[in-house]
Amino acid sequence: MNRTLDHRNLAMLLLEARETLMGLFRPILKEFALTEQQWRIIRVLDGEPAQALEAGQIARRCCILSPSLTGVLERMERDGLITRTRAQEDQRRLLVSLTPQSRKLVTEIGPRIDEQYRQLESRFGQDGLEDIYRALDRLIELGGNT
Repeated sequence: MNRTLDHRNLAMLLLEARETLMGLFRPILKEFALTEQQWRIIRVLDGEPAQALEAGQIARRCCILSPSLTGVLERMERDGLITRTRAQEDQRRLLVSLTPQSRKLVTEIGPRIDEQYRQLESRFGQDGLEDIYRALDRLIELGGNT
């Protein structure tokens, strides 16, 4: 017996929206030989006031599972995009930070990413895009209260 659900599949819609959105950015990342995961890590570290985070913090903020993150960080370190150093106050803690090479990438890629967001805003309008941001922020906040 088929069962009809009362609500649309929000999780599937969010995945489709993500794929549509990433379609705007993938060509740019490909041009710079970056994966989506690498770009998420670079973007999170670039926005970090302390300029360094532990791997667990990166995993949470970038929505990357820890086992996958280990390999991504190893490749990024090998490629000169990040450094991993021991925290001075606690040698057990390993901190990840951007290198000058990855900071240069941000300055090169950033304007092109921003242009894609401007085009998105021109299609949705500033208010429409802000509505999406607010709705997603609320949804994420609800998840934090469960």
